[in-house]
Amino acid sequence: MGLKPIGLVATAALFAAPLIWLPGIAAGRDLGALFSQYLGMTALIAMATSQVIATRWPGVEGVFGALDQSYRLHKWLGLWALAASFLHDTIDADMRGLGAETALVDAAETAGEISLYGLLLLVVITVATFIPYHLWKWTHRFIGVFFVLSAFHYLFILKPFSNGDPLGLYMGAVCLIGLMAYAYTSAPRGCRPSKPYRIRSLTPEGDALAVTLEPVGKPLRHRAGQFAFISFPELGLTEPHPFTLSQAPDESGALRMTIAPLGDYTIRLMSRLEEGAEARIEGPFGHFGAVKGPQLWVAAGIGITPFAAMAGALQAGDGPVTLLYSVRKRATAAHLSELEAKAASGKFRLVVRETATEGRLTADDVRKLAGDLSGLHVMYCGPAALRDALWEGLKGHGLSARRFRYELFEIRTGIGLKRLLAYLTERRGAVKAR
Repeated sequence: MGLKPIGLVATAALFAAPLIWLPGIAAGRDLGALFSQYLGMTALIAMATSQVIATRWPGVEGVFGALDQSYRLHKWLGLWALAASFLHDTIDADMRGLGAETALVDAAETAGEISLYGLLLLVVITVATFIPYHLWKWTHRFIGVFFVLSAFHYLFILKPFSNGDPLGLYMGAVCLIGLMAYAYTSAPRGCRPSKPYRIRSLTPEGDALAVTLEPVGKPLRHRAGQFAFISFPELGLTEPHPFTLSQAPDESGALRMTIAPLGDYTIRLMSRLEEGAEARIEGPFGHFGAVKGPQLWVAAGIGITPFAAMAGALQAGDGPVTLLYSVRKRATAAHLSELEAKAASGKFRLVVRETATEGRLTADDVRKLAGDLSGLHVMYCGPAALRDALWEGLKGHGLSARRFRYELFEIRTGIGLKRLLAYLTERRGAVKAR
């Protein structure tokens, strides 16, 4: 369920490709300066690859893996672009005998400086997940602007090869592909492939809201467990936001998403939605879906959404499947009555855990319910902290990483600062206790 090896290999190959030509260029050159220029190239490659992932082109999932996983690579490429740019700026890249500095060269140098500090600001905003989503999403658009400045910097600075040499042509192609990707993501929404839908109904589901949409024209074709990017232009919500489709595909082409008030965007969205409003759907994306053989589905809170769709798509002979649904209270649980009705028909076994009275779900609880884990696929959707705790408690009891599947709850993630702080605090406490 992680990143595809072919995507990681392809990314590594893109970084390594300049090394084909650099040894021939190195003769008689300052190797420190040449290394600095290579770092600048890798920053440009990382930014271009990140731009391609951001397009959500159909081939992206085919190369890098499911989009929620691909966006992890997108994040780390951005971090590497910043680190490489910083090192490139710190290590002197100037070489003697490359020609006279001109106004164009000076402009290219300035563009590189602006791009570096702009990237630094954007990365800080990205990893600081307490910054509201809509503000992060708005500022994130500028990463393409800084890529344009970086490309301009590369093309017109003095370097020990020309733009017409093999290495120059390679890096020129990188710039061109990155610029095409940026142009695509910056194009008006009507220029990007999406399908028109209209809100058919709004139904409260515990603390959440189920939004059923009907197609206006040809419907979207999806599989149970996938997600889509949805926007509502008529309501002033033009920025697409990812939501898991919480209903199995049906002949009418209707879609359903279930929204929980978990952040500023979803709270604002729930207050504005109204029946009849137009929606635009991009997708579908993701590969989170039922597998063959015995399965345990673990849902926490609004993480029930893919399982609600998958339960509706179960066929005779699938499974057996047990769905463990962890909720604060039954009254706050989304789609509980629907799942109970389907479970009563014998399609799967439903176990509900009310954390308000039974306590938080633990790996021990899962082990007791599942019994032998050695031949079981465990599928999880919910908060990352619970996911990590369950994996830590289950991996030593016969469950392999290949059979522990999960969907990332958020596409926007930090860099683990909270986890690092918790680890350092724990280590400090252990030292004091000695």
